[in-house]
Amino acid sequence: MRYEGQIYRPPSEADAYILQATIGCSWNHCTYCDMYRSKAFRVRDLDETLADIEEAGRGFGRNVSKVFVADGDALVLDVDHWETILRACREAFPRMKRVSAYATAMNVNEKRPEELRRVRELGLSLLYMGPETGDDPTFKRIAKGSNFEEHVEAARRAHDAGMRVSAIFLLGAGGTERTKEHAAGSAKLITAMDPEFVSALTLTVIPGTPIAKMQAQGKFTLPSVTGLLEELRTIVAEASPTDAVFRTNHASNYLPLAGRLPQDRERIVAVLDRALAGDITLRSESSRGL
Repeated sequence: MRYEGQIYRPPSEADAYILQATIGCSWNHCTYCDMYRSKAFRVRDLDETLADIEEAGRGFGRNVSKVFVADGDALVLDVDHWETILRACREAFPRMKRVSAYATAMNVNEKRPEELRRVRELGLSLLYMGPETGDDPTFKRIAKGSNFEEHVEAARRAHDAGMRVSAIFLLGAGGTERTKEHAAGSAKLITAMDPEFVSALTLTVIPGTPIAKMQAQGKFTLPSVTGLLEELRTIVAEASPTDAVFRTNHASNYLPLAGRLPQDRERIVAVLDRALAGDITLRSESSRGL
């Protein structure tokens, strides 16, 4: 397969065929992110994308059950483009059960309800959305591009179209200054978005990013490991989705956790309390595979 630059996908798409239909991220302003800073955003030539699908189909088409469409926010593609890709995938991968992609709240809200329903009918069934926080001042500081209510609306639109939503939150995004507001707001947003999947990652300040410059200027301080675990405890204790698979299995996290919210809330909080008391060994910095 032909891939341009570094390719990223969620942990749950480890066994998916990754199709690079866009290059980079159409927003690419988030202060903490360096995933696509080396790429100028563009829609990949459709003929190239279709050629990759055809090649993958010839090589291992009957083994593909999941397709993840990259790069950063592939939902930005127009519906006609999506339709061509999804039809080609259905032909190339006869056992395909799921197509997923990253999406921003802006991507979702810019599409009409009938457009979202159309791509869902053709196979796009799961959107990975990264609000990162539920605290509006933190949204602004990390330059996310959308606020609390816009993420709630995006989740509603996705659900109305029959799609599932995986919501991603970023421990430490509010810094020490807004750690409590960030955690409590994230829990409220999880409740309001009511996603089917929730994951938490831990912010790593990467050299060259705007947030690294803010840190160097004394304008941002990442919470301690204890502070990060306390944020996670607040999120788990206060979030009330209908029924969400919850994971902290990303390599950035100090404590891998798994369960369902709200059903497993007490068990997960108990594990976090043990970790905060020092009774559970956390991942070392060297083993946080970033």
